Amino acid sequence: MTSLHYGSDAIVAMLSQLGVEYAAFNPGASFRGIQDSLVHLEEAPRIIQCTHEEIAVALTHGYAKAVGQPMVACVHDLVGLQHASMAIYNAWCDREPVVVLGGSGPRDAAERRPWIEWIHAAVDQGHIVRDYVKWDDEPGSLAALPESLARAFRVAMTRPCGPTYLSIDVSLQETALPAGYGFPDLRRYAAPPPPAVPTEELERLAADLQEARHPVIVVDRAPRFQPVIALSEALGAPVVDRGNRIGFPTEHPLNLTGADEAVLSAADFVLGLEVEDLFGALHRKRPGHPPAPLAPRAKVAHIGLRDLAPGSWAADYQRLSPVDFPLAGDADEAAGRLAVLMEGRVPAERRDSAVRAARDQHDTVRRAWRDEADRRRGDAPMSSAVIAATIGGHLAGADWCLAHDGTRGWARRLWAIDRPGQYLGRSGGGGIGYALGASIGAALALRDRGTLVVDVQGDGDLLYTPGALWTAAKYDVPLLIVVDNNRSYLNSQEHAEQIALLRGRSAAHAGTGTEIREPDVDITTLARSFGVWAEGPVLTADQLDEALGRATAVVRGGRPALVEVTASR
Repeated sequence: MTSLHYGSDAIVAMLSQLGVEYAAFNPGASFRGIQDSLVHLEEAPRIIQCTHEEIAVALTHGYAKAVGQPMVACVHDLVGLQHASMAIYNAWCDREPVVVLGGSGPRDAAERRPWIEWIHAAVDQGHIVRDYVKWDDEPGSLAALPESLARAFRVAMTRPCGPTYLSIDVSLQETALPAGYGFPDLRRYAAPPPPAVPTEELERLAADLQEARHPVIVVDRAPRFQPVIALSEALGAPVVDRGNRIGFPTEHPLNLTGADEAVLSAADFVLGLEVEDLFGALHRKRPGHPPAPLAPRAKVAHIGLRDLAPGSWAADYQRLSPVDFPLAGDADEAAGRLAVLMEGRVPAERRDSAVRAARDQHDTVRRAWRDEADRRRGDAPMSSAVIAATIGGHLAGADWCLAHDGTRGWARRLWAIDRPGQYLGRSGGGGIGYALGASIGAALALRDRGTLVVDVQGDGDLLYTPGALWTAAKYDVPLLIVVDNNRSYLNSQEHAEQIALLRGRSAAHAGTGTEIREPDVDITTLARSFGVWAEGPVLTADQLDEALGRATAVVRGGRPALVEVTASR
């Protein structure tokens, strides 16, 4: 790397040593030193310019989900950090390794420029996000920089993962490095592996599972398919997937997602693997009634890491659920070891009978979903089922990744998801404005692998961060964007209908304050104005099929493409 002269040069050199490929940011004066070093140093992370800090952090979030490694986002002191805060909260709830570097200061008030550097200075800048990052710091000297940066990456990558934030004073960035300044090999400060469940605990669990007649496995964030496949087949146990990440092949005969209530009601043993909301998984919810247990007589075990890093500011830890075997450890690793322990312990006749019954139920459920999509194919405008089915037809035989699922669950119902990393789940914190930036990050991470990355999203979400389209176009990010344009903040509209009905009022005005109409947004023209190839709005499945053929060719050629779909509710 080019010789280092300033504090920001050292920061960028450390990022390169840590293997950081990209730095995303909306420019700001408080990290001008870092930006200058990114521009002028050889082997520096590549700059990804964004039009908003929320986009920059969402991009790093999607990148981390796609490849399991962090890039960095740079944000401009107080104002940039506040813009970025929702995206940081998404990463916190989603337990993804996002590293945010914030310019700050000058801390020394005597060095501040009048007005602007006063209103953008804080006594404690990290206070803004401290409740929803795993760790934050503000290194006070050049000597403190290496350890601070190494820890930011180490903490972010230690499972359960999460965002970290470093506030780096502008004066520190611009200070000349003393003669002989150096830093250790930061790669020696890598994150430790997650803890393993003790063998004696797994053996105790295996003994109880051996006696179970109707075991059920619930998966959520267990990212590797094979250990869960081996365990479910050893037990003859059906699997219910909660969908934060797909942890079990959708076409496997033991996958009974969609028959959750029937399967769990019959269970005498439930094993959860890294389930975000175990209470929600095991209880039926009806408006106006307390949650009813689905498996009241079942023993429950749970293996995961969420108990190791709860916060208390937000209730993202979910409702506490009673568990007979609470085991902290890597769920995938434990599932693999447990599968070995269960080999030959379940009578073959019982296991085979359970598999046959599950296969019949699996086929029935998935056939009903396919029939629903086929039955509605002629609808205009299209339903989410038809949109998902039509997109899925263009993915057959391809290496693909669904970076964001805006199909209201129909992609999981209709597509053959058969390997880890094909489905990147939801935003984590439910923050609107996530989808486009995160999908660009995933496509950026996978661009050299030939993976067709798809973002299916709503119009309301896109209108929070439309400037992300410019970033996709500027850097030729190969991303297929399908916009389900129902011209509404539909979730709010459905709530408006429900509350009106509960109060005995007309639901005719549910669109007031929720619909995006009069004027209607021309998303196709909007995308083209940012330099993105776009087509639409399309109204029918046949039109969508043809448009997707053209759009996927554009993406295969290394550019982003958007198809706008006029969608029904």
